[in-house]
Amino acid sequence: MTKPVIDIHKILKLLPHRYPILLVDRVVEFEKDQRIKALKNVTINEPFFVGHFPNRPVMPGVMMLEALAQTAALLSFESMGQQPDENTVVYFLGIDGARFKRVVEPGDQLVLEAWIERAKAGIYKYKARASVDGETAVEAELMCTMRKVA
Repeated sequence: MTKPVIDIHKILKLLPHRYPILLVDRVVEFEKDQRIKALKNVTINEPFFVGHFPNRPVMPGVMMLEALAQTAALLSFESMGQQPDENTVVYFLGIDGARFKRVVEPGDQLVLEAWIERAKAGIYKYKARASVDGETAVEAELMCTMRKVA
């Protein structure tokens, strides 16, 4: 097992997400303002497998994209070097070039990677990729922004 750079306890402090939507288990690599690599252990207990699909459980593509967005948010929050307050969230602004290339099933370990391509005027653009056993499952460009909510 790879030793976490950011463990689940810190992830829970950085992200507002909770079960069943928290989709990052640990961060194993981090370069400030550059890149991040995180893990999601996919288990049969995931609530979406009840209906997607009962006879052949497959992780929904939107959940893989959400896991990548959470990973990108961790990259931004951790790069800031300070704990975000509970009113700071990262919102999706856009998803470009999403391509799904491999089915993700229970028992797989999803490796989540994101790279900051641009950060300007509070808008972040990331290149993101999720893979299983070195094989790309999904890749996309994500655009997000941080906002305070009341």
